[in-house]
Amino acid sequence: MSTWISRGAALAVGFGAAVTAAGALAHDDPMPKNPTPAQRAAYVRHDHFQELDKAFKAVGDELKKSAPDKAVLASSARMVATMADAIPSWFPRGSGVEARPMSGAKANIWTDAAGFGAKAADLQAEALKLSQAAANGDVAGVKAQYGPVGGACQACHDTYRSGRKM
Repeated sequence: MSTWISRGAALAVGFGAAVTAAGALAHDDPMPKNPTPAQRAAYVRHDHFQELDKAFKAVGDELKKSAPDKAVLASSARMVATMADAIPSWFPRGSGVEARPMSGAKANIWTDAAGFGAKAADLQAEALKLSQAAANGDVAGVKAQYGPVGGACQACHDTYRSGRKM
């Protein structure tokens, strides 16, 4: 179990650093005035991923405490699951680098929609388990599920996200 926690913590730190760096870059990349629907989607997607990262980080931060706050775990894990369910809708066709040059979305999100959908489904399943454990007040279950959620995020990033920061 401690291996999963360590891996999960490492993934969370790496994911958090990536999103933080992306946030710093995003300040230099404001949404254009009168954006097209695809541009709006690309910028809103970035905001959603920041919210997802914040919720996942909140779970990780609670797990580092000797007595995690079960209410914080439950609300944060529920947010992770809710946002994971929505991820496929954040990628309308045309909302990649053609809509926002700083987007990290690779073209294979759309050319390999089935593969992307499968990765999203993996994250959704793992996030649901995390949320259920947290809703039941099962801190050990949350700890056990934290790594698989981070791993599902990373598996998608490895295939469908470029080095560019959204």
